[in-house]
Amino acid sequence: MLLPNFSGKLFEAGIDEAGRGCLAGPVVAAAVILPPDYRHALLNDSKKLSHKQRTLIREDIVRDAVAWAIGEASPEEIDAMNILQATYLAMHRAIEGLRVKAEYLIVDGNRFKPFQLVPHTCIVKGDGKYLSIAAASVLAKTHRDELMHQLAAAYGQYGWERNAGYPTQEHRSAIAASGTTPHHRLSFKLLPDQLTLF
Repeated sequence: MLLPNFSGKLFEAGIDEAGRGCLAGPVVAAAVILPPDYRHALLNDSKKLSHKQRTLIREDIVRDAVAWAIGEASPEEIDAMNILQATYLAMHRAIEGLRVKAEYLIVDGNRFKPFQLVPHTCIVKGDGKYLSIAAASVLAKTHRDELMHQLAAAYGQYGWERNAGYPTQEHRSAIAASGTTPHHRLSFKLLPDQLTLF
């Protein structure tokens, strides 16, 4: 059973991201503040849930959360500042978007760039330990998957509706055959042998 709170603060926000390892599309972060007594029978790390489960749970989170917000950093920002700094930027944008000011942040992973003066704790595999981080993982993942599905309508050869921009064989083969798009991260190793075909 996932835990409801780490700090004891009423407005504790869980933070997680999706898309750090992708070759295309933004990195997306979510921040979620849940009620202190929140329970959910299915909520877990988004990677352990099916697409259908994530979609249904997202509706519950959006309805039940005290506050939630999404933040993004674009491929251009990723290329300009590197993926780690861009991830922090997306997380900060999500925190800024909360309609209730967070008193404490619990962040999935082992590194975080402090946000203003809000205290924080990094929790490795936190999306499998705390409800608010799991909720953030679900919102970030579903938001990003929907975005990549929409982009796939204009760039069908890359299979983004299936691979969400991750470095699958299908995606890399399409880059080799068709080159890049404005949504690709040019600072990433897009092809295994670094061929410059674009």
